[in-house]
Amino acid sequence: MSKISQESNLNELNEYMKKFPDTQEMEIIIGDINGVIRGKRIRSNEFESIFRDGFSIPGSAVLLDTLGQTIPGIKWSADDGDPDTGAHIIAGSLVPIPWAKKPSAQALFSYDKHNNKPFFAEPRGVLERTLSKIKEIVPKVVMAAELEFYLLDANTDRPTPKTSLIPGVGRPQPGPQCYHPDDLWDIEGFLNDLYAVCEKQNIPAGTAISEYAPAQFEINLHHIDDPLLACDHAILLKRAIKAIARQHGLVACFMAKPFAEESGSGLHVHMSLVDQDDNNYFSQNNKKLTQPPYSENLRYAIGGLKETMRAATAIFAPNANSYRRLRPEMFAPVEPNWGPNHRNVSLRIPISDEKNLRFEHRVSGADANPYLATAAILSGIHYGITHKCDPGEMVKEGEVISLNQKIPNRWNRAIDEFENNKVLPTYLGEEFCKTFVANRRFEESEFNHNISDIDYSYYLRSV
Repeated sequence: MSKISQESNLNELNEYMKKFPDTQEMEIIIGDINGVIRGKRIRSNEFESIFRDGFSIPGSAVLLDTLGQTIPGIKWSADDGDPDTGAHIIAGSLVPIPWAKKPSAQALFSYDKHNNKPFFAEPRGVLERTLSKIKEIVPKVVMAAELEFYLLDANTDRPTPKTSLIPGVGRPQPGPQCYHPDDLWDIEGFLNDLYAVCEKQNIPAGTAISEYAPAQFEINLHHIDDPLLACDHAILLKRAIKAIARQHGLVACFMAKPFAEESGSGLHVHMSLVDQDDNNYFSQNNKKLTQPPYSENLRYAIGGLKETMRAATAIFAPNANSYRRLRPEMFAPVEPNWGPNHRNVSLRIPISDEKNLRFEHRVSGADANPYLATAAILSGIHYGITHKCDPGEMVKEGEVISLNQKIPNRWNRAIDEFENNKVLPTYLGEEFCKTFVANRRFEESEFNHNISDIDYSYYLRSV
């Protein structure tokens, strides 16, 4: 760390300790390649040295599979001795942990740069590299994430939605009951505590919605012009939701498809670009360009997103369960289509004016890594604008369409598409892409070697 960074970090720590002098412990955390939080807990006598000098931690902390296993055959793993690398606290990320039983704090960390480049495997660093390319075109990217999730009963022997009960009958309410306000009243205590945590942790949580399945909800984050911080917010919101759910006897589930016949959960990303004159790059500050057929800038961006979508599906749908969601009949995006105000497309253009014209990228599951999903989206935008990609015909507002499976719907196919693609490595980094493939292939193999209850249901008695 530079001397300026050291002083800034120490000032942040000192100001925090003035406000919360009883703080005893701190969790320093990072999102790994799969979006799983990794890190360690430090004691108060270590705070100053770590904020001043940084610390060391294995590079493999961001390269583990979902179960926390090291991946054979790659660098920064058990094969080469699991080496340490330098790391530092991310400025501005120090906040209290309101759900902890004793006074505790939390901070995000990042690996130190080597030769002025982010650590190749850190998802936040991958986004930082990709963001630098898009900033060759525009200085600002404005984005927000929407996270869908289920609340499950923590006291059952199998995953069960915590569904609202019918008064006087005591049975679970049937039907999805989408947008039903009483579903939100039934979890009022959870929501109140969650919003209180978000306020203390500077997470800009906004609208809550009862979604299209029993006990499925969505919480939106506000738009900001810093994609790195927006993705920090996304992983920290997920962490806060899980923590507060536990306090209320619930389990927050961010699997893409926890129940076969109910809606999957998505991570929807809203994004727009802002030019040097602080105008919306997609509308060019022109009211006429906020409606179909839209401006060339928006059309090229959409064209690039469509062009790279098949290859990027491995990032948008990162694990075995992800592909249960990508079914045409389940209200999920399954082909690279686009259009205005239509929720059956993967790239939706919401109703907008010249200041907030944007697209909504609807492909990612709630299990996706926000940093990598955003990096893949920015890659598609940059590729589309620089190569003037034609987005093709759009789905018209109100048009009834039949969806056809045109993005990979099997995990191994998606990994193949990602591995064989030549565009994404120029943005995400060749070493990262090779390592990502190795990570996902290892977990895919491990997963498919297991014998599940489905095997017994299909074959034990019948064959």
